Amino acid sequence: MTGLVWFFNLPYPMIRRPVAQTAPILLLPSYLEMDRNYREAIANVESATQLIERATSSVDIDLGEQKVRAAQENLDNLPVWFLGYEPQFYCSWFSCSWKFTFDEFQTARADVGRMEAKAFQEKNAMMQLQRAEASLQKAKEAYQQALTPTEKQKAIATWQKSLDELTQLPDATLARKMAKTKLENYQRDFQPISDLVVDGDRNNTIIKVANQFASQAVSSCQKPPHTVLEWQKCQEMWQQALARLETISADDPGYFDAQTLLATYQTNLNNIEIRKPTEAEAIENLESAIVKTEQLRSFLSRNPASVERDYIISQLQAIIRQLKKVQPGTTAYSQAQELLDSAQKKLKQLG
Repeated sequence: MTGLVWFFNLPYPMIRRPVAQTAPILLLPSYLEMDRNYREAIANVESATQLIERATSSVDIDLGEQKVRAAQENLDNLPVWFLGYEPQFYCSWFSCSWKFTFDEFQTARADVGRMEAKAFQEKNAMMQLQRAEASLQKAKEAYQQALTPTEKQKAIATWQKSLDELTQLPDATLARKMAKTKLENYQRDFQPISDLVVDGDRNNTIIKVANQFASQAVSSCQKPPHTVLEWQKCQEMWQQALARLETISADDPGYFDAQTLLATYQTNLNNIEIRKPTEAEAIENLESAIVKTEQLRSFLSRNPASVERDYIISQLQAIIRQLKKVQPGTTAYSQAQELLDSAQKKLKQLG
């Protein structure tokens, strides 16, 4: 008899419908099973909704996902093809508070699908949160252990990327809510580092500008001799470079690099400040010697017979002393050497 009841309750219309018309009581076991699966499906969907929609931890999401799978299994066990008319006999004996229609079944199926998608989104968001937090912590440690500016910049970039990922978590997820409460602390920790990055970028720009002035100065000042005006321009460019480097204070990023350049630039400026007055003095001595030479020639042309020999010698010696003051590496040096050679020959002739 038990085997026969089992056979009659198989989910095949050709077997069930004749039994339902003549001895519907024999189908009671399948009705009871269908009732149980349906009620459990509804309960599991409601539990999943509560756990997932109002989750306070990843444990709630995992439990909600389990309820979704259980509800899906319950719905899979419902023979959809006879919903709406086969349970009528069962419901006539037992007061059914549920409609048990195909539409209601579809609604339950849709709820399961929605909760399944929601659980998937929540788990993905939670994994994204965990990855971002792990990456952030790793970047923070890397920054603290960094020994070079390059290593620090790399750690800062990873740190910033992790913070960006935390702000990009899907809305209306537990992970987004959890990240929101932590993000303020994370950003507070990062703010001083971010300020250093801004200051570092500003100082890098200052150093680049200083280097541009220095490059122009080197280009203009190489291959001397140069005129006083040219030395003045070189001096001004070195001063511009130094002025920019001096704006970087001791507690700023890039201070050591700035000080290294500043020492080099100051040495170059000092050299210019020596070369410029040397050039000015050379020009002054050359011009003075030329004037004295012209005056001596003019005097000799007017009084060739009455000029004393000692006077000429003293004038030539004065011119020679003046010309010897002209330093090598000046624009006046070459001409001064020619005049010096000529004056010395004249003096030798008189001696």
